[in-house]
Amino acid sequence: MVDAALVHACADSALKPAIVEAFLGKVGTNDPLALSIRSGDRVILVPPPKTPDEALALVRRFVGEAEVRVGITRFPAGVGVKDPSEIGADLLDACANLRMGTALFGKVWRIVVKWYGAAVPEAFDDAILAWRTGTFEGKAVFLEPDPGQSEVAAPVPKPSTGGEDEGLPIREVTPRAARSAGTQPSGARQFDEDPRRAEMRIDLTGVGRNRKP
Repeated sequence: MVDAALVHACADSALKPAIVEAFLGKVGTNDPLALSIRSGDRVILVPPPKTPDEALALVRRFVGEAEVRVGITRFPAGVGVKDPSEIGADLLDACANLRMGTALFGKVWRIVVKWYGAAVPEAFDDAILAWRTGTFEGKAVFLEPDPGQSEVAAPVPKPSTGGEDEGLPIREVTPRAARSAGTQPSGARQFDEDPRRAEMRIDLTGVGRNRKP
């Protein structure tokens, strides 16, 4: 689990602490140099980088041709950049990666909550799935506009106790989430896909279950 002091100091303040904790419980890792590189269903194996420079070189080598996830939040490298040379070493800094990752996930969370109309259990499940795949309702969620903070004034999920995500296969998703996953694009330059990583749903006991028709 990501160090609590680091989370307190670096996580995006716009995202509620309980959401940050649950998000990191699902996808987080303690290794700031962690890399995951995939091309479609194929995992590209590379030597584990020992320094930030080595990790950055690998990121720049593969981004644009494969999906590259980086650092403690498994941030989707390449989002918002036009050329690999624009990707900086801050992605490999634990605090900066945590700040950027939680800020981007915060936007994803708000988009999903707005779609549901409330922070129901399925909203968190789908936000995690959207983070892994890069899509929600057939759209590239990382590039969608942020709906704003007012959409998240509802109960939040309990922290995950399942440990960090290690690329486990999908075991259970909601019917709506499964439909969303089925619409994701494939091929090169879809950096943000990861359809094999969704885990079992987080326990959100007590949160309302009314959902948007």
